[in-house]
Order: sequence, then structure tokens, then C-alpha cells
Amino acid sequence: MSDKPIPIDLRPHAALIGNGREFLRMWAQQDGPVTCFINPIPVGPDPAAFGVALVDAIRHAAKTWTKATGISEAQALDRIWQGLDAERARPTDFVSPTPDKDGLI
Repeated sequence: MSDKPIPIDLRPHAALIGNGREFLRMWAQQDGPVTCFINPIPVGPDPAAFGVALVDAIRHAAKTWTKATGISEAQALDRIWQGLDAERARPTDFVSPTPDKDGLI
């Protein structure tokens, strides 16, 4: 396995992305932590907008799991919500307390 990040090829989606700006990158380690880099500036000043974006991403994720695994979209969405609820009830890690020099957490 490569020790370098393998980027998702977004070139086929250039028209869909348009002039949008990236605000989140995430990496998962097998049975390990998830690493996130967040730039809140493109999302806007209200953190609630980030919540809206995450729920939108969750719904897209359920559709993707359906295509990738064959489980129903409802089953995928239910499992995602279960994971969110479990993490909210008992966090497995903590967010860095201060942003880096670029304002990213």
C-alpha cells in the first residue's frame, strides 16, 4: 500500500464543480483514526452551513454505498446515521484546539 495519499480524480467532474471551492479533505486509516483538514472560509461564517453540507454529503454517501455494495440506500443511510450517533455520544478523538497558520483545523 502506498504511503502517499491517492487523490480522487475530479477531472471528469470539472463542469459540476464549476467555480466551487474545496472546504474539506478526509483520510481514513484501516481500523484507525480519520484525519480531516477543514477550511471554513468557502462555507461561510455560520457553522450551521457546514452541518448542512455534511448532511448533503451523507445522503450522497448512502447512494454511493448502494452502488458499491448493493445494500439499499435506506440501509446505508441508517448505518451512517448509527455511526454518527455513536461518535456523537462517545467521541473517539478530539479536534485540534487551534487552526494552523492557514486557518485550517
